[in-house]
Amino acid sequence: MPTYTIHSPPPRAGETHSDPERFVFVRDGFHFWAFVLAPLWLLFRRLWLALVIYLIVTGVIGTCLYELGAAWLTKTLVSLVIDLLIGFEAATIRRWTLERRGWRALGFVVAEDEEVAEQRFYDAWSKQAVETPPPAAPPPHYATPVRRGPPSPGDVIGLFPEPGATP
Repeated sequence: MPTYTIHSPPPRAGETHSDPERFVFVRDGFHFWAFVLAPLWLLFRRLWLALVIYLIVTGVIGTCLYELGAAWLTKTLVSLVIDLLIGFEAATIRRWTLERRGWRALGFVVAEDEEVAEQRFYDAWSKQAVETPPPAAPPPHYATPVRRGPPSPGDVIGLFPEPGATP
């Protein structure tokens, strides 16, 4: 059964909390379309940095294979392995991008599909919001004591048991 991670966007101007309708559910597991059409999937999901990295890596590897005179089958297999890696790591790439953009991970839900995941998450989330007491006042902040005047001869600094003792 798939696992979904839930991500909350940073609050907009004038908001204290993000709107729950803007939460994003990211499914763990293999993403077929990321495997078949990796650049288009990255473009569609607006994963710009991941797309640039993908294009640079595939370009460098393709150029190296061309310069080495690799066979057509080798080039195809390397391309297939890269796309397979993108298919398996698509959710991780998306979570990484959301984190870079300031989104906060709220938790995860195990569900058959995204609709059931949303129902389970919002049900548990609303119960938690009702049962959670308001936050307590922050603990008082005490300033560190400040010494006034020069040190007296009886002050001990370091690990010596008494002033004037020899080590």
